[in-house]
Amino acid sequence: MTISQTMGSRPKRMGRKQRRLIIIALAGTVLVAAVALILVAMSGSITFFSSPSEVLANPPAQDQRIRLGGLVAVNTVERHDDGVIVFGVTDMAATVQVQYQGIVPDLFREGQGVVTEGTLGPNGVFMADTVLAKHDEAYMPAEVVNALREQGEWYGDVPANMDTTNAPAPTPAVTPATPAP
Repeated sequence: MTISQTMGSRPKRMGRKQRRLIIIALAGTVLVAAVALILVAMSGSITFFSSPSEVLANPPAQDQRIRLGGLVAVNTVERHDDGVIVFGVTDMAATVQVQYQGIVPDLFREGQGVVTEGTLGPNGVFMADTVLAKHDEAYMPAEVVNALREQGEWYGDVPANMDTTNAPAPTPAVTPATPAP
């Protein structure tokens, strides 16, 4: 028996380039897994703006959170003693009834822009857990303005700080009639 037979053959050592490639491959795999986990975790919390017409045409799943935006429909606000407020949100083509328990913003009123967040109940009533109203006389979410413009129901000028790049041309300003108190 020779010495080389008793010792066996030595395994080849990995070179620098091979070690670097393996480390880069492992780091890339960990990065892809982390991004995938983040996207899966966020998928339930991402909400998009929907108009009442879109919600009625394609109702979301009952457990899916969405943002519903439009105008507070005139003569629809009902305030109950237990703190529940029921009102309609309209895009002038369709109206969705919204139920909210809590205190609404000071600027919340009929005919004003509003965005609500929550889920659509089995009876078609939107169960809001957040109500956002416009901040001043010149503000309305750009998504609401664009939706109203597409419907041909936008009455007013667009503030200079609002991005409405994909909106159709504005309609002539018309002042809607206000109901007598």
